[in-house]
Formats: sequence, C-alpha cells, structure tokens
Amino acid sequence: MNGEVSRRQALAVTGLGVAATIVGGTGTWRTFGSSGRAAADTTEALREPEVLRSFGGALDVTLRAAPGVTIAGRATQALGYNGISPGPTLSVRPGDVLRVRLQNDLAAATNLHTHGLHVSPEGNSDNVFRSIAPGAIADYEYEIRGDHPTGTFWYHPHRHGSVADQVFGGLFGALLVTRADEPSADRDRVLVVADTTLTGSGEVVRMSHDDAMFGREGKLLLVNGQSQPRIEVAAGTVERWRVLNTCVSRFLELRLDGHTWGLLGYDGQALHDPVDRESVLLAPGNRVDVLVSAGDTGIFSLRTLEHDRGGVGMMGGSVASPEVTLASVLVTRSGGGPANVAWSSSGFAAPDLRSAAVDRSRSISMTGGMGMGMGGMEFGFDGRSFDPARVDQQLTLGTVEEWTITNETMMDHPFHLHVWPMQLVSPRDSSTVGPPDWRDVVIVPAHGQVTVRVPVRDLGGRTVYHCHILDHEDLGMMGVVEAR
Repeated sequence: MNGEVSRRQALAVTGLGVAATIVGGTGTWRTFGSSGRAAADTTEALREPEVLRSFGGALDVTLRAAPGVTIAGRATQALGYNGISPGPTLSVRPGDVLRVRLQNDLAAATNLHTHGLHVSPEGNSDNVFRSIAPGAIADYEYEIRGDHPTGTFWYHPHRHGSVADQVFGGLFGALLVTRADEPSADRDRVLVVADTTLTGSGEVVRMSHDDAMFGREGKLLLVNGQSQPRIEVAAGTVERWRVLNTCVSRFLELRLDGHTWGLLGYDGQALHDPVDRESVLLAPGNRVDVLVSAGDTGIFSLRTLEHDRGGVGMMGGSVASPEVTLASVLVTRSGGGPANVAWSSSGFAAPDLRSAAVDRSRSISMTGGMGMGMGGMEFGFDGRSFDPARVDQQLTLGTVEEWTITNETMMDHPFHLHVWPMQLVSPRDSSTVGPPDWRDVVIVPAHGQVTVRVPVRDLGGRTVYHCHILDHEDLGMMGVVEAR
C-alpha cells in the first residue's frame, strides 16, 4: 500500500479530512468544519419535490435519468430524474398500478428498484437484473396489492457495479403508499437526506476503490437537495415527517433540539401509535415516520449526531461520521386553535410473527477479508462474492422463515432484503411486549447478529439481499434469493 493511499485512508478513518480538498485542480464544495456546520446560507425555505399522485387506480409517469440538476442552489452536473434531485415523489394507493417509463440519458447503463415495495421481482416489475443501456427507454409496471401497507418507500437505480455511483450522483426519489382513511396530522412532509461530493465546477467526485472499501460519505449533506434549509412550523401544531436516508454509506442519528420524536415506525412496513424517542437511527436505505409536536416559538437545529459505524480491519481505527446540522426549524406563532391530529393506528395493525410457527431456519453470514490485490477488501456472504448466475437461498412460497444474520467483520452493515419485509425478533427479546418491529433494512453490528422472521407468503421469483452500504454491494456483498 503506497503512502498516498495510507494518508487518504487515515483521513477517512479519523474524520480529519474536513478542510477543502483539491480534486482535479478545483476545490470541493462546502466541506464541513469541526462544528459540523456547512459554509452555506441557511435562510432558504425547505422545498419538497413535486408529488405525482395516482388517479383512477393508476399512476403513469416518465422518469428521465440525466445529468444537470441544481444542488444547494447551484447548477451542477449531478444526476437526477426529470431534472431534479431528489426526483418527483410518487404517491399511490393499495390496489393501484404504477407504470414507469424510464428514459436513460446517462452515459452508463441503469435500471430501477422500488425499495421496500412488496411487489413482483420478475418481468418488468421490480426486476433488478434488468439493464437499460444508455439512450434506451424501458417500461416498468408494478401492481400494488390491495393489502399493501401504507408508508414511506423510495426508488433508485440497482444495476450491480454502478449502484453507489448513481445514487451518490443524485438518482433517487420518494415513493409513498397512502390511503384516504389513514391517520392524519396538521401537515405531512417528505425529507430526503442525501450526501455527495462535488468539485468546484459542479462535477460529482468519482470515488476510488479504497474510498469505496470504507463506504463513501459525501462532504455535502443535503435535505431535499438543499444545504441546511429552513423548516417553518406553526406553534401548537403536529406534523408528520417522512425522513429517508438515501446516503450511500452514512448512518443518520437524528435529533431535533428541544423536541421529542413521536416514532410511528420504520421503513413503511409497520406504523403504530407514537412512541417517544430522543433520537432515531437510520442506516442507509432506512426510512422513519415521526410526529413532531411544535411547542414554544424559537429556532431549533435538526442534527445528525456523530456516529461510529465500526472498524476497518487490519488498518485499525473506525469510520466515524461527524455531527452535522441538517436544517434549522423555525417555530412561529400559529394564531390558531389546537392541533388537528387524529393519530391512531387502530385498524392498521401489522401482523406479529413472534408467536408464529417457523417452517425453516437459516443462517447467513456477512463476510469480508483482505483480497482482490493491492490491499483491497473482498465483500460477500458466507465467504462468496455476488454471482448473478448462482441462487444462494431457495425459499418456498407460503412459509414463514427465521433468518439469523451474522456479521463477521469489524464494521456495522445494514442488511436489506428485497420484496419480503422482515420482522425484527432479536436483539429484541421475542417475548417483549410492544408493537411488532418490521423493517426492510436491519443493522447487523460488527461481530454481532440479528434474527428476523420473513413471511414468504406470495410473489415468487428471483431477487437479491445485500448490504445497503451501496459501495459494499457493488464490491460483492450481495446474494440471490429465489422463492417458488
């Protein structure tokens, strides 16, 4: 390993690389200082992406993937859908059909994944094995079941080998499943958190293999494509915030100063009555629905706290994300009456598999070892890197499985399973009284394990499970699962 690689890795590990750096002869934009605050004007009000809603049982949209979007108030060559990043928010209802025409105006192949949706993984549905060539157009069709849970999901590319680059470049958007009679709040907001690194000329910085090995974290942290926007909330009201972590590798430990979160649930799979939390942790790919009750007037910081996601093997140290202010929350005098909130999950309770009969148990290990030459790390499951021609797990439809997922590495990894949601059983005690904890991304701690139960009730086909540190997925930490 040469001296330059060692220096760069040391900066990544210790979090000291906070001064402006030189990339291709131009400095990167808005790097964070030790306070975690960006050198940016914070007076811009939060904007939310355009919402495209279904009508008459269907939503038909065109998504054009191309460079050239505005990021943090400046024109860039970052990527987006329909000229914006995040892309438009797609809103459907259970029983709808979502049809997407994907137009690829990128210089590389791409495809589309509807993260968290319980839909078919085959044909022109959520088929991550498709590859859409540059300049090509492809049609997708997703049938949303009538009993599909409501909540917050998202979409992004999933072509193996380029997922991290394209998401880091700006290709992602929110996808909501709603129903007319679900609980309400005074206001419903979508907050898409992303990070990237741009050169002074607005180009997305290409990460090296060594940077990807750690899982890249961008120098520019964004909410709805804005740097530290202002969120205005009326005192005495209650808002529902849908927060998405679309970062490639960064964990978000969210805190709103002066407020307690009313946690409704993770990943759009199991909304329940609110549970008080001082902070909420989102791994890459996680979403969280929370209630925010605005009290006294004032200005409060929405922050992601410092978070250590583990070690990096033989090189020592750990990957620690610094504390960063994401937005300022301005609570103003409302001049109105009591909050218009009728939140109760009654009638929408998620199933609980803690006492269900288990048809099959299996163990899966997240592995990584030194290999691939030049000091690289080889990522995989059970000691094998991803092979699209190999089926790693064969499931039987109509069964309930219990998976124990073990992490043999020194770094925390978020585990994501497509199509079939997971109920977290352990580290929670299976006899614990409380709402069922459903996720589609679970954090498997370094040298630890989690146990989940998976209802493989329907929607057979071939899809994948993987680490949602997307650099690790691209480097081989992904497996094929098939249900028949």
